[in-house]
Amino acid sequence: MKKLVILSAFLSPYRSGAEAMVEEVSVRLADDFDITIVTARLSRKLPRRDMLGGKVKIIRVGFGISFDKWLYPFLAAMKLGSLKPDIVHAVLETFAGLALYFCRCHALKILTLQTTNRTFLKGMIVRYPDIVTAISTDLVRIAEDYGRRNVILIPNGIDLTALKAACQKTPKDSGRVLFVGRLEPMKGIDTLLKTFAQAVKGLDPSVHLRIVGGGSLLHSLQTLARELEIDHRVRFTGYIAGSDLFTEYAKAEIFVGLSRSEALGNVFLEAQAAGCAVLATNVGGIPDIVHHEQTGLLVPADDIDAAAGELRRLLTDLPLRARLSISAQKNAENYGWDGVAKRYRETLTK
Repeated sequence: MKKLVILSAFLSPYRSGAEAMVEEVSVRLADDFDITIVTARLSRKLPRRDMLGGKVKIIRVGFGISFDKWLYPFLAAMKLGSLKPDIVHAVLETFAGLALYFCRCHALKILTLQTTNRTFLKGMIVRYPDIVTAISTDLVRIAEDYGRRNVILIPNGIDLTALKAACQKTPKDSGRVLFVGRLEPMKGIDTLLKTFAQAVKGLDPSVHLRIVGGGSLLHSLQTLARELEIDHRVRFTGYIAGSDLFTEYAKAEIFVGLSRSEALGNVFLEAQAAGCAVLATNVGGIPDIVHHEQTGLLVPADDIDAAAGELRRLLTDLPLRARLSISAQKNAENYGWDGVAKRYRETLTK
């Protein structure tokens, strides 16, 4: 059995889209490869060695402090020397991608592109590996701009089983609009609040917005909601994960994400799988999964008037909402983690 080392600077409890891919895919490939994940420790509460799903070894490098992420490219590359892998797969072209670049062991080197938000040293990181995969057509194009050819498109996936289970036991909450994501500038939540305020004028008081997630903009966004006089319609829930998050999707009728940049956007797929009508921005990899007037609605980033008009359509046009919901659920069926893992298995065994 070949030794596969996966480089991922972050892992649960610091899980986002890229980390979800690492964890979900590695467990599904554990019967085909001897897998070790090398990640940054970041907290002294986390053990240096661990197991994922009882199948995948985890090695955490660093001192258990936040600075570990900056040391990670060097420490992870050093650790590879003792692990003697047959395959090294770096996920995310930042810290893990740099660790792969520093790796000089005789192994097949694979990089998965996961972000549109970083350009530092990206050219050399993208050109170095034997194989490059990307989670969206936008990232494929970016890699090609750096001179890379034959980039393999493999999107991230979602937990279809858990989402379906949540929907089966949880009815939709009339008038509920949902956002899920980090409360950071790139997510455009300020635009979302202004959009929502404009769209709900004169509509039933039951129409409300739930903003799920934490981040640096929480207090400023709460202030903005008060200034827009919609704070009675808006609930900031904080970070929610696991089955509770799937329940949030299940209860929502409409999902809105007005990102300013997005490599792919798993939240849009999760919302589609839960039968939400989706409103999103036409940026990054989002158009790969949200097709305008088919599996959702698309608007330009930071266009409050356009977004408010489309959101009002979704709130008032029940046949449109139902049609988009049905087609979105069908689209999401193509993004289960089992299918994603199968495509990585094929790539790793070429």
